[in-house]
Amino acid sequence: MIQYTATCLFGLEALLGAEIDALGYKRISTIDGRVTFEGDALAAARANIGLRYAERVYINLGSFEASSFTELFDGTRAIPWEEYIGTRDAFPVKGHAIKSTLFSVPDCQKIIKKAIADRLGQKYGIKTLPETGIKYQVEFFILKDTASLMIDTSGVPLHKRGYRPETVAAPLRETLAAALAAFSRPREDVILRDPFCGSGTIAIEGAMQMLRIAPGVGRSFAAEAFDAFPRELWDTAREEARDMVVRDSAFMALASDIDPECVRIATESAARAGVSDHVKVFEANALDIATGDRRGTIVTNPPYGERLMRPEEAEQLYRDIGRAFSRLGRWQIYVLTPCETFERLYGRRADKVRKLYNGMIPCLFYQYFKNK
Repeated sequence: MIQYTATCLFGLEALLGAEIDALGYKRISTIDGRVTFEGDALAAARANIGLRYAERVYINLGSFEASSFTELFDGTRAIPWEEYIGTRDAFPVKGHAIKSTLFSVPDCQKIIKKAIADRLGQKYGIKTLPETGIKYQVEFFILKDTASLMIDTSGVPLHKRGYRPETVAAPLRETLAAALAAFSRPREDVILRDPFCGSGTIAIEGAMQMLRIAPGVGRSFAAEAFDAFPRELWDTAREEARDMVVRDSAFMALASDIDPECVRIATESAARAGVSDHVKVFEANALDIATGDRRGTIVTNPPYGERLMRPEEAEQLYRDIGRAFSRLGRWQIYVLTPCETFERLYGRRADKVRKLYNGMIPCLFYQYFKNK
């Protein structure tokens, strides 16, 4: 069995863990932003193709105590790197050190690189490693003097699904958009509505969930070039994913924005994601929203005063949407914003507030289960 680590944005660990469980793999541990699990070689393909909330999937090669550079070198050199890295392959090193004696990332990079090269050179009986072949991105994570060494199987981060080559200002990361949709519990008989849709990511991710479209089925991954993960594994995982797609769903999402350029980008993104029949994109003012005598849930990330508008403009917008959304009867409302005073501006206390991150931006997800 192989040990893997899937990373995610802070706050999404429970969703990611549940996905790993659903794939049938055994979870080993969970810390902030990381879920470790065991699986076979096929797990690398299934996880990269199927995990909605993961940012990357790594192969764990070893963990050891390292409070000195000597311990870091010796621990790294003891790992059987030759099981993955060939005589001509490249192995760049990057990583992080948190709450550890070894805090200099550049120095740690040099030590780990030297130790891997020393091990491979001895195993292969060569003095020079050309590093002109397949790229094996080595990543280290040193937490409280425990070093974990991994190889990245994803390459391009997993939130980059491939359906969104164009984005609007301050785009919402796809993995976070998927989580927002999941927290709202989308259902076939309830409209999912995003009145500040931007590039349409929340509506698109909600539709992909309901149609069971695997987020990575249309893109490639670094480990597809690794000898340890033959082509047939990826073919099998993609075939499994395509067989899971729901063809007859009645689910519908409405994505609207006052900016016609956003509407264009969202429309094209929905088409590339294969959900155009389930995501209706149109131009509209969020303050004019109406129920249309249907049940619905609003899940949205409205503009806020950092990159999209001045703080005072964002505050007025929150007051306005508080009044506008109060007309929606029993609709549920879910709003993501970094604004800590949102409830006061909106005019109501949320039933639940989650702390989430959009990349490195801390945000709050205000959840109103019973609208008034």
